Amino acid sequence: MDELIDILTTEGKPTGKTALKSEAHKNGWFHATVHVWLFTADEKILLQKRAMTKKVFPGLWDISVAGHIGAGEAILESAKREVFEEIGLQLEEKDLIKIGTRIHQVSHPNGIQDNEHHHVYIAELKVSLDELSIQKEEVDDIKLFDLSTLKNTKNLENVLLSRFHDYYCTVYNNIIKQIKI
Repeated sequence: MDELIDILTTEGKPTGKTALKSEAHKNGWFHATVHVWLFTADEKILLQKRAMTKKVFPGLWDISVAGHIGAGEAILESAKREVFEEIGLQLEEKDLIKIGTRIHQVSHPNGIQDNEHHHVYIAELKVSLDELSIQKEEVDDIKLFDLSTLKNTKNLENVLLSRFHDYYCTVYNNIIKQIKI
């Protein structure tokens, strides 16, 4: 879906300009997204299989939930909205633990230039997968994997991307700290 988003500086500051997501990707303009990684107390991670219709990384088992922050939308509101839209899970702000912001710059073969500031959250998944409902336009499937998958992506086909291994290890370490609290 092509949505209106805020354009940011390289440092992540608002420029006061908005554009359609497709324009930002075409022109390489920086913008913000949310990543929400859902984990269970017994050390599982929820991954979603991206719909085959997605323009980048179709069919890849990826982040539990991710999406663009709408123009004028608060970061936490965006995180809650994306989780509800993609998997039907209602989270409260107190459920979301921010573990950082990362700059992501990738040029895709189809011409999409992702220049993004990812606001990264973790949250405990406290319901069974049967209670979730996926948004078919975005997600083909959801599944619980062993949390160690985040550290061992090199041996798995179509599960995460090994080039982002350091990022996944950071997420893993933060989840382990949270579970042990």
